[in-house]
Amino acid sequence: MKTTIYERTYRMGEAVLELGASTKIMGILNVTPDSFSDGGRYVDPDQAVRHALQMVEDGADLIDIGGESTRPGYEPVSAEEELRRIIPVIEALHRAAPHIPISVDTYKAEVAREAIRAGAHIMNDIWGGKKDPDMLKAAAELGCPIILMHNRKDMNYGDFTADVVRDLQESVELALKAGVAGERIILDPGVGFAKNLPENLQIMTQLDRLVGIGYPVLLATSRKKFIRTVLDLPVGDVVEGTAATVAFGIAQGCQIVRVHDVKQIKRTVDMCDAMLYASPDTRRVREHITEG
Repeated sequence: MKTTIYERTYRMGEAVLELGASTKIMGILNVTPDSFSDGGRYVDPDQAVRHALQMVEDGADLIDIGGESTRPGYEPVSAEEELRRIIPVIEALHRAAPHIPISVDTYKAEVAREAIRAGAHIMNDIWGGKKDPDMLKAAAELGCPIILMHNRKDMNYGDFTADVVRDLQESVELALKAGVAGERIILDPGVGFAKNLPENLQIMTQLDRLVGIGYPVLLATSRKKFIRTVLDLPVGDVVEGTAATVAFGIAQGCQIVRVHDVKQIKRTVDMCDAMLYASPDTRRVREHITEG
């Protein structure tokens, strides 16, 4: 299997994120009362920061902080409430560990701007820059990396994988048009969003096509419903299923994995990397060195 790896280095103050030397682990920190897996566990800022630092100790390379649950059937919250939840955590984590990259999981430009000013470094948009028309402009103005996830309001696909690729290419085109530098774009297939069980399984087998669009790909499958459904297990008992999806994604070229169970998945990642980076079929694409 030929795998493409994009080499990029993001220098963001004291924080550095280097893609191309190993698969990076993004630890999930939900400071929400209603997330599907860990809602309510980390709403206290001190407890949230302690958990983030534990994930770093366990092997996380960056931390993704979200203040609004995006589980199926979620209730949207205002920008003010989202900021109330995340800003104290971002500020405290940035003070405690300024060398750790922080991404903010939001689709609202106002929230993203304030989060970056508070110490976050990366925008992570579950709507691929299509929900808030100012989101991509904010990313361009602030010069920060942005993760564009596949999502859509309907599930009326024709050729499913081709449509996902086209949707993501549209997000990329919108970002470039808004002034976002190409080397600052990261893609996410949006597993679990606007996709049923067969479609989630199908996109998992086609991740190399998304890598082929020309940008690093982040894979976020941790504890998601399609894994729980296949294994017929509760949300807290699917670490092996998550590990299987992570290994399968890395083999196809995904370079960042977003997970809850950092310590266990770190072992999976290290074993996959030992094989992937030893393979003569791994193709490296060196892009720009980005300083933000």
